[in-house]
Amino acid sequence: MTAQILDGKATAKAIKAELAERVQKLVDAGHPRPGLATVLVGDDPGSQSYVAGKHRDSKQIGLNSIQKHLPADATQEDVEAVINELNNDPACTGYIVQLPLPKHLDQDKIIEMIDPAKDADGLHPTNLGRLVLNANNPIYTPLPCTPRAVIELMARYGLDLKGKDVVVIGRGVTVGRSIGPLITRREFNATVTLTHTGTKDLSSHLKRADVIVAAAGSAHMVKPEDVKPGAVVLDVGVSRVEATEEGGKATLSGDVDPAVAEVASWISPNPGGVGPMTRALLVTNVVEMAEHQAGIGLDQ
Repeated sequence: MTAQILDGKATAKAIKAELAERVQKLVDAGHPRPGLATVLVGDDPGSQSYVAGKHRDSKQIGLNSIQKHLPADATQEDVEAVINELNNDPACTGYIVQLPLPKHLDQDKIIEMIDPAKDADGLHPTNLGRLVLNANNPIYTPLPCTPRAVIELMARYGLDLKGKDVVVIGRGVTVGRSIGPLITRREFNATVTLTHTGTKDLSSHLKRADVIVAAAGSAHMVKPEDVKPGAVVLDVGVSRVEATEEGGKATLSGDVDPAVAEVASWISPNPGGVGPMTRALLVTNVVEMAEHQAGIGLDQ
């Protein structure tokens, strides 16, 4: 068996083409053009690259881009002033604060200051709380992007989560802590086990999983002997692997050993799988916010 590929790049491209049509439909109907803003503090190359990608996505689908870039030594008051500005800016439909922030800043306080209605990442405590409270009815507030990306990538390839045993590795808020409340909603109806560094005998959990979502940031931790034949494996975590030879360059690695492709039925590559989909679902959140403001997509 050789796993089929869940191609996040191609799927994200298709999603963005659909979003471009929806944005144009809003504008043609006389509604304001939606806008995505980013708040970047400092000059971390990885964060700069990620933010630049978000603005490329915005341009591709016709969103206005608003960029707020502060120096690494910006004060708490400086950042809070930008948050208040975006909360009150009608041109900003949704925005994200690029993480991690410099250590001298109170990251939790800054995140909690975001207007939940403009939370493009879907990770504001208010929005996560609404998700936890609501297993049955439609949700019109932003949903966490990476869990949405996992679901959408599978759905676009005809893979159904209903009744599936899903094992998630990693308890970070971006994936681990937020994916369970989403995919246990009745519309998806999966059973979820959340594992982490405190889990005893991780291998035994993985071996019974129909779907594995690896989001621990530990290089190649999911081995082929841990995977049930025919399972679907989504490689989400990224970690930096230092060069073993003098003068060599560090590389980025996913959580899944490449040999897992000989056991799984479907696998998402890393890079090129869930990552591009996460960015696509972030701009999806922004377009949906604009549509809801226009009264589109809401049950009347």
